[in-house]
Amino acid sequence: MYYDLLHSPVGRLLLVGNHQGLKMLIFQDGKHPQEIDSQWKKNRQPLQDIIAQLEAYFEGGLTTFSVKLSPDGTDFQQKVWKALRRIPYGKTVSYGEIARQIGNPNASRAVGAANGQNPISIIVPCHRVIGANGKLVGYGGGLPIKQSLLELEEQTRSSR
Repeated sequence: MYYDLLHSPVGRLLLVGNHQGLKMLIFQDGKHPQEIDSQWKKNRQPLQDIIAQLEAYFEGGLTTFSVKLSPDGTDFQQKVWKALRRIPYGKTVSYGEIARQIGNPNASRAVGAANGQNPISIIVPCHRVIGANGKLVGYGGGLPIKQSLLELEEQTRSSR
């Protein structure tokens, strides 16, 4: 595994990957920073394409990521994370909508838990999931970052 830290408009982001793809993209300045494993090697080179795409995203020039992903998770989590990637840029959906999309309409809470365990923030856009009442709820990076990402996407979408 290799890793690097990216300084972004929403704080330091830890990127962790291997030959299979990106394993983690974690907010390091939030409540739950990821400890850097002593087995990981600091190496920006294999992450360069991901870093370039993230920089383009933050500049408003990228709306769809084309990054090879390899997150670890249960079958249910993988289903939820796949559904998250289908949420259009600049749009939001509720946990209930995701539950319906994955064929389990009574699983809103489980979807919320899987959303909270998403190891690849931003690229797997868990920030686009909101409460049924339309309010921002829970986000690993904190609600101000969630709001900031949604505002970036709205501004970019409306300027096109």
